[in-house]
Amino acid sequence: MTTSGITVVRGEQELYPWLAHAFAHARTEISCAVDQLFSWVVTRTASVPATRFPPGVRVRKLYRAGLLLDPAFAGYAHTMADLGAEVRVPEREVNETVLIDRRVAVLAGDTAHGPRGYSVVTVPEVVQGIASLFDTAWATAAPLALWDADRTDLRALAPRVLEALAAGAKDETAARTVGLSVRTYRRRVAELMAALGAETRFQAGVRARELGLI
Repeated sequence: MTTSGITVVRGEQELYPWLAHAFAHARTEISCAVDQLFSWVVTRTASVPATRFPPGVRVRKLYRAGLLLDPAFAGYAHTMADLGAEVRVPEREVNETVLIDRRVAVLAGDTAHGPRGYSVVTVPEVVQGIASLFDTAWATAAPLALWDADRTDLRALAPRVLEALAAGAKDETAARTVGLSVRTYRRRVAELMAALGAETRFQAGVRARELGLI
């Protein structure tokens, strides 16, 4: 369905051929924001042979912090960086978005009404607005290497701490299980909540399940 510079497509099978063509013919920039572990961007590009991005094309990737707690996704993020992408981790959640040459934007919808919908936008004013939002998130996001260096211990502990939270264990019991003092355990829980964008422990557990971390 197309109306006034916005085309809505349903499902990845319909979107991906167009998206692959657009990526291959990008001239200046490809920018992606990824919010889900099994993102349409990730699941599709993960199957593409590992080759460097086209010369002269700037590739920027924003990956939600909680995703990097998953070892497989963290490996994928580092692969993208090794191939020449600039990878950063935003402070807050991001909407699933792709920008190509600042001429086209793709926004992912939800799956509440069947196959996931995607809005392909070519209206210059709208694309510019989306690009401005991306730029704002990018400016305050931490480079992947810096984020990694600050959270090496947290990533190693994340699976066990999340399992303890999911089990509803008391802090004293969970701390002993994980091998931390109660004070350190509570600090790690707070750090995980921040990485998951959660305000409560219950919300952290829900989001960890949504991301496939537990």
